Amino acid sequence: MNTVETISRDELTEKIARHDHFRLVEVSTEAEYHHAHLPGAINMPPGQIARLALKRLRDRNADIVVYSDGSETHPSEEAARELAERGYTHVRDYAAGKEDWIETGLPVETDEIKMVEEEEV
Repeated sequence: MNTVETISRDELTEKIARHDHFRLVEVSTEAEYHHAHLPGAINMPPGQIARLALKRLRDRNADIVVYSDGSETHPSEEAARELAERGYTHVRDYAAGKEDWIETGLPVETDEIKMVEEEEV
């Protein structure tokens, strides 16, 4: 197994503050992503990395940072390995994850999903 390169919270906040050109990918369910995600992140649920990478991460030489919730199962580490195996050359894992980001008081984005009530017939 290849070692996954990591990125610290400080390095990531600096990349965001400098407006570096990179793709930030949250590896979580859609519901978790919509509830709160790091600024500018896109969502790629676990188990769908290979399929979605073809559409959302077309440049295999792009700078990519993946993260998940920071749990001990490390879905972002698995996603980083999968991307590297598929030829992506600059993938790093923010292993501390979203939990660390939020606990530090850094900003997150949320997406409102409006539920449409079914009309009674």
